[in-house]
Amino acid sequence: MAYIDNVQIQVAARIKELMRENSLTQVALAEKVGIRQNTISAWLLGKKEPSIRSMWLLADYFNVDIDYLVGRKDY
Repeated sequence: MAYIDNVQIQVAARIKELMRENSLTQVALAEKVGIRQNTISAWLLGKKEPSIRSMWLLADYFNVDIDYLVGRKDY
């Protein structure tokens, strides 16, 4: 369970970092990728983790690998 918690924390941190780098609010990101803002909020608070489909949308939008989002590799 600790590994899953760490991945969830890493995903939230990476999404926050990418949002900051791209000057995006939760609302703006939600509009860009077609995901509800309250879902993004839940990810960032660690209440939920993104589905694989959501990870694909985020990775495509930010032009990063899913492995980057989950902390398996850096740029």
